[in-house]
Amino acid sequence: MFEQLKLYLDSVHVRDPAPRSRWEILLYPGVLALGMHRIAHWLFEAEMYFLARFVNHTSRFLTAIDIHPGAKIGKNLFIDHGFTVIGETAEIGNDVTIYQCVTLGGTNPTNGEGGKRHPTLCDNVIIGSGAQVIGPIIVGERARVGANAVVTDDVTEGATMIGLKARSTLVPAEEWMKEFIPYGTPCDEPCEPGSDDRVQALENQLAALSDQINALRKSLPPADTDNVERVTARKSGTQN
Repeated sequence: MFEQLKLYLDSVHVRDPAPRSRWEILLYPGVLALGMHRIAHWLFEAEMYFLARFVNHTSRFLTAIDIHPGAKIGKNLFIDHGFTVIGETAEIGNDVTIYQCVTLGGTNPTNGEGGKRHPTLCDNVIIGSGAQVIGPIIVGERARVGANAVVTDDVTEGATMIGLKARSTLVPAEEWMKEFIPYGTPCDEPCEPGSDDRVQALENQLAALSDQINALRKSLPPADTDNVERVTARKSGTQN
């Protein structure tokens, strides 16, 4: 048991370099919330729903993290900071990272459809701060959801979702996702595919327009050029 706890705390330290010891990590609200959820989930499966809810609400009061006792969570979940909500039928795989103010929300319960209402996060997923992942969708393995994105459709493996409504950047994960990416958002890479090509095309267009302007200036007779300068100077003097 203690060996498993050490491995879990070490997995948190890999994703967060701030703590200086395992004891410090034990004070993290996400670690406490996950530990209390394990108890609440055991009570929930034993159909002791009131006790499960009591543990759940106590955890929410202490950590500002609300994990429904029915949610299924794998190994090494790291909730960095609080104000996160995880719904009843949510399923979370191994080595998932969730930042603050994230909601794993469900579909409208008034439509009469029970069963799976919340998302499934596969292994090694990162959910950026403020993101909203809604409905019984699947977020594929190693996928990233950028900060404040709203995701309502399935996410393919290794994709990065950004925006409102979120869209995939379609950047292959094997190109730059070999290491952990804080907040699920790369900061040193272009977010949009082909953005470098677009910038280059605009620069080429600007250069062509500049050449055309210079050619037109050279085609004007000198007298016309002098006349333009005199008219410009006269207008400037009138305004002054």
